[in-house]
Amino acid sequence: QVQLVESGGGLAQAGGSLRLSCAASGRTFSTYPMGWFRQAPGTEREFVAAISWSGVSTYYTDSVKGRFTISRDNAKNTVYLQMNSLKPEDTAVYYCTAAQPYGGISTRDRNWTYWGQGTQVTISS
Repeated sequence: QVQLVESGGGLAQAGGSLRLSCAASGRTFSTYPMGWFRQAPGTEREFVAAISWSGVSTYYTDSVKGRFTISRDNAKNTVYLQMNSLKPEDTAVYYCTAAQPYGGISTRDRNWTYWGQGTQVTISS
């Protein structure tokens, strides 16, 4: 069982930056692929970014490529999402997620196993 706790959300202006953190419980964090999804009001939860369990591979949805960076620190059991050049359309609740150990990456939320409670990100124009 993995418990995930997000932090770092808040209010920022367009063009600004925020860094989200997700702290995971357990001693096998390094075996879990990790990801971020987001959900804006009235929309479905959408894939944002993911990082393989090895940390070698990263994946991004097209709308955030070049602006967001996902990374992980296995010594701290933490995954990060650095968000730069923020836009009002980035406003959403951001969720941290983990897949099964040594698993692959999916852009479909049904393929991810563990979820955090979410953190609100609001970008003003």
